[in-house]
Amino acid sequence: MVSDYNVQSDEELEALLERQYREILRKRAELERLKREREAEELRRAEILRRILTPEARERLANLRLVRPEFARMVEDQLITLALQGRVRTPITDEELKELLAELYERTRREYRISIREK
Repeated sequence: MVSDYNVQSDEELEALLERQYREILRKRAELERLKREREAEELRRAEILRRILTPEARERLANLRLVRPEFARMVEDQLITLALQGRVRTPITDEELKELLAELYERTRREYRISIREK
């Protein structure tokens, strides 16, 4: 009777381990697929930016990405959108990019006010 229990318990344990293993493999495959999709999307973005920006403008954007990655991503998204809609003349020069950056900076800039109140 005890040996029947152990055999059944071992079979259940093996089945459970097999299910967990398959689930881990499925999740791993899904993560790998998502990673490949992200990499492909980044390659598409880089190719579009390479086509619509001059080398100097790309360099400026790369420098901006080092300092303010979120802002650089927003600029890239906007440039790509404008280019895909045909609303921007390409290639975008460094001077044009500087103007766009100044405009976007003014729109997104936050003013911080610090007031110290003494009691």
